[in-house]
Amino acid sequence: MRDQTLALVKRYYAAFNAGDMEAFLALLTEDVAHDINQGRREVGREAFAMFMQHMNRCYREQLVDMVVMASDDGARAAAEFTVLGEYLVTDEGLPPARGQTYRLPAGAFFDIRDGKVARVTNYYNLQDWIAQVARG
Repeated sequence: MRDQTLALVKRYYAAFNAGDMEAFLALLTEDVAHDINQGRREVGREAFAMFMQHMNRCYREQLVDMVVMASDDGARAAAEFTVLGEYLVTDEGLPPARGQTYRLPAGAFFDIRDGKVARVTNYYNLQDWIAQVARG
């Protein structure tokens, strides 16, 4: 089960990096819980799809230096990576976008159910991101 979960999380991030939202969203349970960094929890694949539409409009990101870990039973996983991004369109409540680039350490935690992602919780340092785009 551990190897299957590792492969699932790697497919999840490969689809993200490829911008293949259809494949990305197909890896989620219908009732996926998405814990947004320093924000609220959204539930459901449709809510996640709307979140990703917003993110893809405001940001262009690639995730590199990926390390993925999973529990022996495959029920939980974690990933650590670096976000290489470009701030494209001003996001509400954040500094104005002018095409600034950023490099940000980040991580995520997963619950896995029936071979799909049932929860993803993302973490990064928002103040670090704000400082980077303010300098840019």
